[in-house]
Amino acid sequence: MTWYNLSAVQLGLVVSGSLYGALIGSMLAYPFADFLGRRRELIIAAILYLAGGSLTACAPELGALLLGRPVYGLGIGLAMHGAPLYIAETCPSQIRGTLISLKELAIVLGILLGYFVGGYEIDVIGGWRYMFGFSAPIALLMGFGMWTLPPSPRWLLLRAIQGKGPLQEYKEKAIGALSKLRGRPAGDKVSEKQIEDTIISLKTAYTDEEAEGNFLEVLQGPSLKAFTIGGGLVLFQQITGQPSVLYYAGSILQSAGFSAAADAARVSVVIGIFKSLMTAVAVLKADDLGRRPLLIGGVCGIALSLFLLSAYYKFLGSYPFVAVSALLLYVGCYQISFGPISWLMVSEIFPLRTRGKGISLAVLTNFGSNAIVTFAFSPLKELLGAENLFLLFGVIALLSLVFVVTSVPETKGLTLEEIESKILK
Repeated sequence: MTWYNLSAVQLGLVVSGSLYGALIGSMLAYPFADFLGRRRELIIAAILYLAGGSLTACAPELGALLLGRPVYGLGIGLAMHGAPLYIAETCPSQIRGTLISLKELAIVLGILLGYFVGGYEIDVIGGWRYMFGFSAPIALLMGFGMWTLPPSPRWLLLRAIQGKGPLQEYKEKAIGALSKLRGRPAGDKVSEKQIEDTIISLKTAYTDEEAEGNFLEVLQGPSLKAFTIGGGLVLFQQITGQPSVLYYAGSILQSAGFSAAADAARVSVVIGIFKSLMTAVAVLKADDLGRRPLLIGGVCGIALSLFLLSAYYKFLGSYPFVAVSALLLYVGCYQISFGPISWLMVSEIFPLRTRGKGISLAVLTNFGSNAIVTFAFSPLKELLGAENLFLLFGVIALLSLVFVVTSVPETKGLTLEEIESKILK
């Protein structure tokens, strides 16, 4: 236990270790994602989660702890890439928004579980081990679950069109995979027709072009348009202050009168529950209202909450309820807009042949901008003062609103092939 008393730098390395791993994981996804396939990528992510969580929980000294965090982060980088991709490619278009938003809800519930375990063990020496170790059995469940699922039918067809194997063989595998995913008998006629239609649209899309895009193709033509939309959303998701407002929720609450660390930890649980409830709203409404209304309404609320936080630090310091209300407004609006909808748009907007590379680039943009905002927050807070920093985030939120209104299309109810032909071409 002699090494438990970490310096600020050591603590920073432990906290940000998973972020470094996630950055590396999303870089690795760029060249290898289409080769591995969505299913294998998620199985590897589960193994990395299991290894990272177990190593961190059982770390005998600081070196092992600092190794376990990036290993766990590698799993984050691969899972954040593979999960929305697998869901988007395997589910019916009518419920795609709901299912990908459910992924965000699962993440929020995972964070909430971390808050619960952390809050419960906060007074126990070495209680942090339980918080990290709790992820290991869940990772085991994730790995086993993915093992029982078939590969993505669209990925199988992409490999066939790319000439990675006989078309007929991959076509039969894709029909079998789709039948299993829809709970139909093996090789049924409905699945066969759907696969035939997808092959026709793929062949039509790639008649004049090679089906396997080159390394930089994600920054050309329709793929560039898709990256501008998807990458822009995940960039604004971070630079409107999301990492800072959430990472520093404890200090915002402490300044509002919740003094003890245990108080702040328990209030974090309340915020986590609120996040879960608001994400559930997005899950229920993504395929009903559509993507754009949720984004526009949510971003308006984010801008308002940031201006309120600025006002609290500037001249409303004697009204702590303003800070707490602004924090809840921010969290609620983020969870119905940027939180789930950004990843939903990223998973469905890229053309099939650059989807793997495009999403990995979007994940990289997300984690890179997250790292920059996280590391820049404290120095900027000292330089500008909290009131001006939140004012800056508020102005960026207004810019993001302009971006959403002018550049983000509505994809509700469209198949992935329709999005490619109607919106990108």
